Amino acid sequence: MIKYLYCVLFSTLVYSIDPIVIKGSKFFNKNTNEQFFFKGVDYQPRQHDSRSNLDPLSENDACLRDVKLLKELNVNSIRVYETDYTLNHDVCMKALADAGIYVMLDIATPNYSINREVPTWDDDLYSHFKKKVDAFTGYPNVIAFLIGNEVTNDKNTTPASAFVKAALRDMKAYLKAKNSSIYIGYADNDDEIIRYSLIKYFNCGDDPMARVDFYGINTYRWCGDKVTYETSGYANMAEPFQDYSVPVLLTEYGCNTARPRTFNEVATLYSDKMTGTFSGGFVYEYSQEDNDYGLVKIDNGNAQKLDDFMYLKKQYAVKPSTDVTLSSYVPSGKVSDCPPVTPDWKVSPRSLPPTPVSSFCNCVNDSLKCSVNRPKGSIPKEQGKSLGKVFDYICGKMPCNETLTNTETGSYGSISFCDPIVKAGFLINKKFIMDNENPSTCSFNSLELSINKSPQVNDISACSKFNKDSDLANINSNKKDSDQKNTKISTANLISSQYCSFAVPFILIALHIIMC
Repeated sequence: MIKYLYCVLFSTLVYSIDPIVIKGSKFFNKNTNEQFFFKGVDYQPRQHDSRSNLDPLSENDACLRDVKLLKELNVNSIRVYETDYTLNHDVCMKALADAGIYVMLDIATPNYSINREVPTWDDDLYSHFKKKVDAFTGYPNVIAFLIGNEVTNDKNTTPASAFVKAALRDMKAYLKAKNSSIYIGYADNDDEIIRYSLIKYFNCGDDPMARVDFYGINTYRWCGDKVTYETSGYANMAEPFQDYSVPVLLTEYGCNTARPRTFNEVATLYSDKMTGTFSGGFVYEYSQEDNDYGLVKIDNGNAQKLDDFMYLKKQYAVKPSTDVTLSSYVPSGKVSDCPPVTPDWKVSPRSLPPTPVSSFCNCVNDSLKCSVNRPKGSIPKEQGKSLGKVFDYICGKMPCNETLTNTETGSYGSISFCDPIVKAGFLINKKFIMDNENPSTCSFNSLELSINKSPQVNDISACSKFNKDSDLANINSNKKDSDQKNTKISTANLISSQYCSFAVPFILIALHIIMC
């Protein structure tokens, strides 16, 4: 009954919060004409909660309790890492809006995210990202989404950035189609080796849809009271952004190696040393968890303010130093040059992974005489491992270019954007046809497979009508290819080849089960 009353009360109320817009490399309040700076907190109370889908914006009582404390902190924004699009958020979002608090949301979840080790951008992930966006675009205080958080975090995981950028392109296009003005950015981990390449990559290229609307940095450089803008490393951190064309902010900050945290960096962040380049940031984090960064300790539903809370409250009372207004500001930043492929940056600027097309993937699956049975919900971990073995085994016996990707050359197979079930089924079916449709070959480890002698789609080339960029027009998945039959490629050679160097372990784990 209480939940029902919440819904009735809040669904009819009007949100009153000023729109925030981006002009050049700055945020502005559209109504007041003033430059906008994030005075934010990362908000994800967990309280040792073991649930896979955490969503503090759906916990009405806890949210209403915390909004009062956030107001006391002088906070105007929160970043929320995990939310569940199937739940209702009206009560919390309305309370936050009434308090003048904007919300930045990570689109990914632990079950649905781009895995830095085996990255992909497929139709299943695309579908879940769209559902997340759909659930929140109606709230006027949702200021932005983050397409990824530290997905590429070292030189060995740079290929993942190509898939993040493809997701960025497609989700920006999706928001545009919905007439939504919500922005999309990316948050990096401030890695010294790859940060310059990351900064350039997400702001380069001719397609504005494939460039971030803003760039975020998770940084813990400033530690203790005795450091300065220069000695903390903040000056070095800011250097690449002097002529950046989009806003920059700190999506996480607040080193905890020196206690208490007095947050002296806040005064510098909102001083004229940084306000020309940075748009504020989000302190990590609101609630006390095992990592000991909390401003508030939550116990039995009660919130107790810790010492760090009072220090941040004092720092956030400071007014940012700026005289720039929306009407007077003339942007001068430039789009970045794309970083070249190097040993530390294995992403070609030439092309991105294609936009996933579900109708195409469904058609491919409907053309298979031997296919993988689809589980309900997300792919179980054990089945994910079995799918990975399919790639390792079959790609060692025949070409599987249709499913493979190579970010260094910008090469992406025709069905590389389909989910693991479709890709694995496609390869098993090729082997099945090559073996004269021997029923014993439509079998693989613990996978549940089905034989369909008369598939709905007789010729896979017909699927090209759903994807004009497909090169499947001359392939029939249900006819033997003598060239393929006589081709043998060892797994070792496949792994060492340039084309397949990153793609063979492509599905060694279910791609959406591991959080980035």
